[in-house]
Amino acid sequence: MCLASCQRTGGRPMRHMLRGLIGALGFIAAAALPARADTDIKFALDWKFEGPSAPYFVAIDKGYYKAEGLNVTVDTGPGSVAGIARVAAGTYPLGFFDINSLVKFNDQNPDKALKAILMVYDKPPFSIVTLVKTGISKPKDLEGKVLGAPAPDGAYAQWKAFVKENAIDADKVKIENVGFPVREPMLADGKVDAITGFSFSSYFNLLQKGLKPEDIKVLLMSDYGLVLYGNAVIVNPDFAKAHPKEVAGFVRATIKGIIETARDPEAAIKSVMKRNETGDEKIELARLKMALKDNMITEWVTKNGIGGIDVDRMTKSIEQIAVTYDFKEKKPAAADIFTAEFLPPAAERMPK
Repeated sequence: MCLASCQRTGGRPMRHMLRGLIGALGFIAAAALPARADTDIKFALDWKFEGPSAPYFVAIDKGYYKAEGLNVTVDTGPGSVAGIARVAAGTYPLGFFDINSLVKFNDQNPDKALKAILMVYDKPPFSIVTLVKTGISKPKDLEGKVLGAPAPDGAYAQWKAFVKENAIDADKVKIENVGFPVREPMLADGKVDAITGFSFSSYFNLLQKGLKPEDIKVLLMSDYGLVLYGNAVIVNPDFAKAHPKEVAGFVRATIKGIIETARDPEAAIKSVMKRNETGDEKIELARLKMALKDNMITEWVTKNGIGGIDVDRMTKSIEQIAVTYDFKEKKPAAADIFTAEFLPPAAERMPK
């Protein structure tokens, strides 16, 4: 009876049974396969786990990297200049370092061809930090004074351009090479009259030394003629070529981390403090807010979105770098230093 029935209906019951069996086997096979493994990415910061590093930890804690199939670990760094070599060597496929130093690094290592893929500090925190009692209120006042400057400091690397833009007689400024750990203590103790440094680092380090806000004077170099950009996410070219989707995913997730940090810095700082148990949360929150206001969420970023650059400005900044550095090769174009190929559309990059 069944055979006759199947023949009369064109064998539909048998086909339905086969389809069901095939579907069941497919489900069993899929269940037996291991889940897709996330791609491990080591990311190098320029410095310690401080307030301005919040976006990366927010992106980890909120699952933004995980959603892109990435398992991201973040390490501290040796400074905004020295760490570039880590990315060039492939020790870290991605890192957060000074784009101006990247311009020089590429000139000295033309075979590396590193590129920035996400501008984070639209305005750099390069600054001259001093105490009100020194009488230094403008760049020219540095003449006749002692300036403490760590040799590998990203801010000090811009000194010659800063001198030119502000008509400072550099011969009248004594430069003392100081180490990072003693920079602010030497200023607080009066052993130097001013220091170079990142504004949100030196300012709060001085507060922790017992100085009051009204005792401290910060001269942002971007307020005195420098058009330079600051720190950006830099990628190893071999890694970018082999893993373009992962790089784009890292950029997309990091931008989400920046947007969320700007939206709620009080919550974001918790992600930093989980990883910096000896830090002062009040200080780190204030440091983060300063970096957001002065460096990250600038007027240009508010209008154009997080992560991109103005090509004309980048071109001018390379000209300004040429004041502090003699290029071995020809001066690079903006496209040699920064690429927007991994950025999501501008609509997804607007601060909220």
